[in-house]
Amino acid sequence: MTDHPGARPPLDATRLQQLSTSVRPGDPESPTFRVEVVAATGSTNADVTACAVAGEREGLVVVAEHQQSGRGRLDRSWETPGRAALTFSVLLRPDAGGASWTWLPLLAGVAVATAVRELGVDAELKWPNDVLVGDRKLAGLLVERVEAPAGPAAVLGVGLNVSQTAAELPIEAATSLAIEGVDADRTDLLVRVLGRLAHEYDGWLGAGGVAALRAAYTDLCPTVRGQQVRATLPGGAVLEGEGAGLSADGGLLVWSSAGVATVNAGDVVHVRPAEG
Repeated sequence: MTDHPGARPPLDATRLQQLSTSVRPGDPESPTFRVEVVAATGSTNADVTACAVAGEREGLVVVAEHQQSGRGRLDRSWETPGRAALTFSVLLRPDAGGASWTWLPLLAGVAVATAVRELGVDAELKWPNDVLVGDRKLAGLLVERVEAPAGPAAVLGVGLNVSQTAAELPIEAATSLAIEGVDADRTDLLVRVLGRLAHEYDGWLGAGGVAALRAAYTDLCPTVRGQQVRATLPGGAVLEGEGAGLSADGGLLVWSSAGVATVNAGDVVHVRPAEG
């Protein structure tokens, strides 16, 4: 674990324990966020999944100072230096139809991107689960559905680069808030992101529903607004065309000479801007 005392201070666990008075998921009667800070863990998503199976109620947030085996789509993994990123997972139990759950990664993207934009960073979304600045990845998102005795749960994981240098980032096509010129306090940032998440989650479950979420996502995501895209599918098949919006369940609509096809998050390996 790389430690940078002073330059990379620890999360303020005391302040985070007070979040129950300021942000909450779901309706007014639902539990508030309950934040647990751990020094190190393999994967916060794995930790929260175990809690979901054990019957933990909605609102648990596990945030790690050092995540050693972060989990992404298609079982990709990564490790971040200690106290350099914001790596956390949230337990949700939305009272929504099964098909609607496919909007959760998009909802999380809107929450994270909006929180970052409030800091002055021109963040955008790349369908289905990345937050970008220009063409560089700032944050990744992963939502996993957990079937548990107490009923299904959603585990939402976020990995947001905060103070990493270019040399500390896992890939060249990545960035951090520090590289983008923002000196962010991770405790403040977590409070901000959770506040945005609560707002988007309430809206999705409430009167705004999918329509409001679709509009917010579309506004932040060039992929769905006519960008030329190249989608690599399992087995090596490639679909090229123009991003033409979102389907009823949050899939990417791709228009080509063959017509309009729907690409779902679980059925795609990569979506990238097409060359030229």
